[in-house]
Amino acid sequence: MAALSEGTPCWADAMFTDVEGAKSFYGDLLGWTFAESSAEFGNYTQAYSDGKAVAAVVPPMPGQADPVSAWCLYLASPDAAATAKKIGDNGGEVVMGPMQVGDFGSMVLAKDPGGVTFGVWQAGTHEGFEKRGETGSFCWAEVFTRQPEKADTFFPAVFPYRTQRMEDPGIDFKVFNQGDDTVLGRMAMTEEFPPEIPPFINIYFAVADCDAAVEKATKGGGELKFGPMSTPFGRFAALHDPQGAAFSVIDMTTTEGEMPRMTDA
Repeated sequence: MAALSEGTPCWADAMFTDVEGAKSFYGDLLGWTFAESSAEFGNYTQAYSDGKAVAAVVPPMPGQADPVSAWCLYLASPDAAATAKKIGDNGGEVVMGPMQVGDFGSMVLAKDPGGVTFGVWQAGTHEGFEKRGETGSFCWAEVFTRQPEKADTFFPAVFPYRTQRMEDPGIDFKVFNQGDDTVLGRMAMTEEFPPEIPPFINIYFAVADCDAAVEKATKGGGELKFGPMSTPFGRFAALHDPQGAAFSVIDMTTTEGEMPRMTDA
């Protein structure tokens, strides 16, 4: 696998107090299977789709106070330490790292100036997603923030992004491009989001049928938050899993409407 361009989403994991429950939920919903947990690395447990690594789940660290279940998206970096410095220099917060993870690679956990948590991954033997953009795997992500101006300044300062905005007066939505590839979205959180919901990165997993996935998720204890809704990008729905972690599912083959116009920002 060729090294991913800097700033490209390369991995996702989530912390759960009930790891077995998470494995059961996502295994049923997305068809994931799971490796044996790695005690050496905090019982980190990798998930697979069609035998290819797509994500991981992990329990809270011993003594961690008030752990909150949430997905974390990692962005590729050729030099995690240099990226950590850029994060601090541009008003972000390095929460953990840079930290070497065996021979797998080096990681950083950070927050942007608006409080959005994300990860940075410098690949070693673990290069990230072995499958993406296909059913059962990561396909897209969006930064949901109450401070969009800060995100718009911060992320292109830390990563070599070119920014475009959607020409829609009703939505404050931008995308970050890496070369010719659109790699990440940025959505301004409106008053529809209760104040207790913190800013976050919403991860989308591809499914074959959005409505069937929603039915399966809710039967499995998940909660539908928005949708299903058909868009030019696909039919999607936003959910919380039984432990409260936010994510979305999307069927990219079921589209409706014309693609929006994007202009350089």
